[in-house]
Amino acid sequence: QVQLVESGGGLVQPGGSLRLSCVASGSIFTINAMDWYRQVPGKERELVATITSGGATTYAGSVKGRFTISRDNAKNTVDLQMNSLKPEDTAVYYCHAAVWSRSLSYGAYWGQGTQVTVSS
Repeated sequence: QVQLVESGGGLVQPGGSLRLSCVASGSIFTINAMDWYRQVPGKERELVATITSGGATTYAGSVKGRFTISRDNAKNTVDLQMNSLKPEDTAVYYCHAAVWSRSLSYGAYWGQGTQVTVSS
């Protein structure tokens, strides 16, 4: 009933930039927090950035100052602008949202993931 679709991943050189986008659709009443996570094989999924419905943001220390999360509540989208990318940023990036559905149930939803590779 709720789907998240991501786009924008790819291959970029160190120091480059990428912009990831995610759109939520389906039986949505309202969305609380929206987040970006990342994961590398064999590692636990890591929270990268989060943004509340009111626009308050937090970042992992490793990306603070380089990444910017933003959202458009009218469109149910969240973006992650990634600048000054480093090889250690290489991961599958996942969109996540905490959603109140139109049936007034509350749950967390994940996107399918998009690969970001930072390499020379």
